[in-house]
Amino acid sequence: MNIATEFSKIKNYFSPKVLGEVNDTYIKIAKIKGDKVPWHNHKNEDELFYIIEGSLVMEIENAPPFTMDKGDVYIVKKSINHRVSSQEECCIMLIENKTTLHTGTIQNEITKSVDAQLS
Repeated sequence: MNIATEFSKIKNYFSPKVLGEVNDTYIKIAKIKGDKVPWHNHKNEDELFYIIEGSLVMEIENAPPFTMDKGDVYIVKKSINHRVSSQEECCIMLIENKTTLHTGTIQNEITKSVDAQLS
């Protein structure tokens, strides 16, 4: 598969798409633009962010926000409150356990079920 081709199929921001699975983890891609991701955490799972294109603002509770650029990787450890945003379109890859809920236990307009991410 080609990552650029897969990103071209994504029409909505904040809507992860599962590309495949490795053991008990999903490999996902998403486009981010704006600031609709709520503060949330994943009680039992770490989450890896890899920036494919663009810049992403990562906010971690009780820490200053920082910008991630193309090629950067960051792992949010389990139970850590976080949120992301981007001024311009940003293409990211996520590596998450299959049990990871999109926006943790917080439900809002961008929350997607695993089934929605698989389609």
